[in-house]
Amino acid sequence: MKILQAQSSPKLPFLISKAPKNGGLLLPRKSSLLLNSNPCVASQRHERFNWLLLNSSISSSISTRAASVEANTSKITAGTGEKDVLKALSQIIDPDFGTDIVSCGFVKDLDINEEAGEVSFRLELTTPACPVKDMFEKQANELVAAVPWVRKVSVTMSAQPAKPVYAGELPMGLQAISNIIAVSSCKGGVGKSTVAVNLAYTLADMGARVGIFDADVYGPSLPTMVSPENRLLEMNPEKKTIIPTEYLGVKLVSFGFAGQGRAIMRGPMVSGVINQLLTTTEWGELDYLVIDMPPGTGDIQLTLCQVVPLTAAVIVTTPQKLAFIDVAKGVRMFSKLKVPCVAVVENMCHFDADGKRYYPFGRGSGSQVVQQFGIPHLFDLPIRPTLSASGDSGVPEVAADPQGDVSKIFQELGVCVVQQCAKIRQQVSTAVSYDKSIKAIRVKVPDSDEEFLLHPATVRRNDRSAKSVDEWTGEQTLQYTDVLEDIEPEDIRPMGNYAVSITWPDGFSQIAPYDQLQTLERLIDVPQPTPV
Repeated sequence: MKILQAQSSPKLPFLISKAPKNGGLLLPRKSSLLLNSNPCVASQRHERFNWLLLNSSISSSISTRAASVEANTSKITAGTGEKDVLKALSQIIDPDFGTDIVSCGFVKDLDINEEAGEVSFRLELTTPACPVKDMFEKQANELVAAVPWVRKVSVTMSAQPAKPVYAGELPMGLQAISNIIAVSSCKGGVGKSTVAVNLAYTLADMGARVGIFDADVYGPSLPTMVSPENRLLEMNPEKKTIIPTEYLGVKLVSFGFAGQGRAIMRGPMVSGVINQLLTTTEWGELDYLVIDMPPGTGDIQLTLCQVVPLTAAVIVTTPQKLAFIDVAKGVRMFSKLKVPCVAVVENMCHFDADGKRYYPFGRGSGSQVVQQFGIPHLFDLPIRPTLSASGDSGVPEVAADPQGDVSKIFQELGVCVVQQCAKIRQQVSTAVSYDKSIKAIRVKVPDSDEEFLLHPATVRRNDRSAKSVDEWTGEQTLQYTDVLEDIEPEDIRPMGNYAVSITWPDGFSQIAPYDQLQTLERLIDVPQPTPV
């Protein structure tokens, strides 16, 4: 229990009168003992009586005051115990968000036993792979234990449940995945699959639940790079879903595990296969799903960016100028589709020999991507025989040599990905919905309090698809009168991070990019709906 310091010069009841002449003690004005016939004895009895009376008064006052202070202490502790703990915890600053963990809402299940001086609480972080979770736990213990009345502290660490931004609007298999990371190069042979697999197993080693999706149907790499015991995907006959295989605790799905080898098929069929493999798999709860993207910027890349809201992308390149040209196309594609690129990995950039460092392919491709596109983080991967061999042996390098130099680089990349994904998830996504009561489409812009209204017919008339605009001439083929003024959308769903898909009564599905919606004519002075 916290001990309150006594107030200076406490105003006890027997010290408030003016100082008397008899040594500073205040005596009763009259006493029946003064009538005793023996003045001397009477005087002695009088003094003894006054002394006992005064001591009794002092003792009574002190006891009353002590009881009052003790009661007041309990009262103050009861009212400020939670405040003391939260004030102590507010000294812990999350390095990603730049604010304290109390304001971030990380402190859960706070329980205080004031009489015993015991405090227990849970710190719920954004991901189980949080790189500073051990530091948070240590600081929380030390800071709360330093509160004067606290005798025992119990801290439990946990993570937020896996859940994407658009959980209810995604296919069933994707509704319990928090973050989807695309590892892309838009060029073959740069080591993209090596980065994707080792990044996934690094995140798993950090404590996260992870899955890998090999999106390259033409040349799947995952069956070569990992060695699961069960090398064939299984089907759940009741749910008509795919059960992923596993290796070292990471869930795996690849067309190479479907028993078909490499595909020989046209683009639209490939997009359908990718869609089926990704959305009908029983991924379960995952903190991170790493997608090993195929080379290029074609059908498969667009399908993936439209089917799922990618959280972020990691770009893989090599030092050559030719690699930069292709990678730049991929970065522009992700930018247009509103997928933030959080890191660049420059593979095969150097090797060490005879005490010197050599750059056989030149220097600058990775740094050029960072400088030109403002991507915040660059990681250099050296040329290592072990890294190449691990890709053929079926055991990822970070699992084969977790303390090696290559593993340390991937650990830094993993920390970067975790931190950047946490920041991205805190941002408010553009929200588009239809308000039937006022017959208007509401658009909420991210990172702003701005919300505006659009007339449904205006949105439908501004469709820019091939059904509405001639692809060769750019002429508008959809006429103003072709769209009814009272048309209403049947369904509005997010499409990736950059647009919404709007289904109209005539069966037409319109893709409306957020950037386009912000340029359309807005409704003003919309009457408020009449309450029913």
